[in-house]
Amino acid sequence: MGRDGKFFRLFRRSPAIKKNPPADFICPISKSLMFDPYAVSSGQSFEGLSVRVCRELGFTPTLAEGSTPDFSSMVPNTVLKNRIHEWCSGNGLELPKQPTDAEVNFVVRSLMENRENPSLPASERDLIEGMAETPGVLFSHADTECIVGKFDRSSSSEESVVANNSSSTLPFATRPSCLSYCSSPSSFSGNVPNEISSNVFSESSEEEYFVSRMESLDIYEQEQAVILLRKTTKSSLEARTALCSNKLLRAMRELLGSRYAAVQINALASLVNLSLEKGNKVKILRNWIVPSLIDVLKSGSDEAREHAAGAIFSLAMEDGNRTPIGVLGAIEPLIHELRSGTARSRHDSALALYHLTLDRSNRTRIVQLAGATGVLLGLLNDRDVASRVAFVLCNLAASDAGKASLFNNKAVECLVDVLRGWREKHSELTLENCAAALQLLSDGSSKFNSVAMSCGALEVLDVVAESGSKRAKEKAKRILEVLRRVATAEDATEVDWNAMMKNSVSRPAYRASQLHNAHSTAF
Repeated sequence: MGRDGKFFRLFRRSPAIKKNPPADFICPISKSLMFDPYAVSSGQSFEGLSVRVCRELGFTPTLAEGSTPDFSSMVPNTVLKNRIHEWCSGNGLELPKQPTDAEVNFVVRSLMENRENPSLPASERDLIEGMAETPGVLFSHADTECIVGKFDRSSSSEESVVANNSSSTLPFATRPSCLSYCSSPSSFSGNVPNEISSNVFSESSEEEYFVSRMESLDIYEQEQAVILLRKTTKSSLEARTALCSNKLLRAMRELLGSRYAAVQINALASLVNLSLEKGNKVKILRNWIVPSLIDVLKSGSDEAREHAAGAIFSLAMEDGNRTPIGVLGAIEPLIHELRSGTARSRHDSALALYHLTLDRSNRTRIVQLAGATGVLLGLLNDRDVASRVAFVLCNLAASDAGKASLFNNKAVECLVDVLRGWREKHSELTLENCAAALQLLSDGSSKFNSVAMSCGALEVLDVVAESGSKRAKEKAKRILEVLRRVATAEDATEVDWNAMMKNSVSRPAYRASQLHNAHSTAF
């Protein structure tokens, strides 16, 4: 992956570089000028952070010449570091800057991904950087929405987005659930102005107003900036479009990990608001926001995790974002949040997983994640998330690897059990989705027929076909046709062993009597 080096040039080299550095100054993993080189046991030198991340993830890369390094021990290579500094000074260049954990994690995970799935694009970084800043198709907003002034607050962004999605065939929300409620009062505390004078948001300074305050060392200024940004982007479509700049996103990214709850939560909520606009989704991904969201999912407060799950769900609705989000490692923490989060974070985690598993490579990631398929099947017994989990299972059942994993985890039995007791335990939507998953599993699978017959699926599906919803009835009838066709074929070829045994006894006796009569003499 990325043998030409283009993929891994992500550590902010100075644009003034005119001369290529010596090959031994470049980290074989990151393909960038080393900030803190370390020598490893096998003799090569790497960026220290690259080695540490490889060791944490249990990964050993294959180098360009085909060898594999030994990371069992590492020591600082101060001689090489001094040579790099001398070379930079001699060429009038800035010293290399320290790479971030998120950047190195992405590089190493991408190398791992390429080794496990060689069919994936050669460079996930190229995939991200090659995306257009603004997708070719944008949502058209409701005709009734009026824009008065630069950032008017009279328009209802919620109504306009819902109106846009009214034609969606998906019977679930298309907006993060964290938008449907107000945060705790502390999130909006402080003397934050309700309105901002129009001169603040001139074309030249509209982002500077927020960026300068978010980059301030004064925590109070950071807090007031993100609270105001949250209010502004919640109610103004034009503000969401104009303020989502690379500069603002970089400043916001640093606050997503703030240890001050009001700063972190309002920064996350502002990000969710910005992500509502389709034209912003790719830009947010390209600014390395997702690794910070994943960190919040792993260690944030309940409210922070709700916003993080909502942001990932919103970003995953963009087709081109799904593979990179999976590569960055979002699937495992989303599944964990689905199991143990709040009602809102579970809702948005389920829908994030649904959109992510529309991508084939992400279905493979779930299958390869130990125990993940079994966890999803177990969640069918949880009424709060069962209908949305069933959507994810439908996506898995649409691939060969997913179907095999579902069979191995007794998915047919689980789904039939849900259908058997759906009236008492589940919603009509859960019934429909489980029936759809069963139909996908039945398609072209001889294994399905035997498992379904043994767990009493015929009787259960008969009931669904009679009393279920219209969509559930259709699915049940199609599965029944398959099962009964197979049963009829088996009946036609079934051997009547009793008749065969009788024939095998009587036939030799008849022949024996014929032979006796032929040789007898009549008197």
